[in-house]
Amino acid sequence: MIDRLARQLRKEERDLLVLEAVLSHHPIGIPRIAEVTGVDEHKTRYSLRMLEDGGLVDPTPDGAVPADGALKQVEEINAGLDALAERVDGLKSFGS
Repeated sequence: MIDRLARQLRKEERDLLVLEAVLSHHPIGIPRIAEVTGVDEHKTRYSLRMLEDGGLVDPTPDGAVPADGALKQVEEINAGLDALAERVDGLKSFGS
């Protein structure tokens, strides 16, 4: 169970690293994102696709750029992460 959760967390972390690169360096292409984040290009491509599907980034001929409203969504993501961290802390008491 923990392995599955850890894999999903790594994927989400990678997506957020790619999003951070787009927010900081836009427009930015896949090779540059991979360089900035240390994420393999094929995984960068996948993360970009997920971020596009989520309405966080838009593709352009010059590279990825933040979508309209992306910063608002980032605020919501951060609030959600805070709530998840609290839930995880609560789970630690099971079986004690």
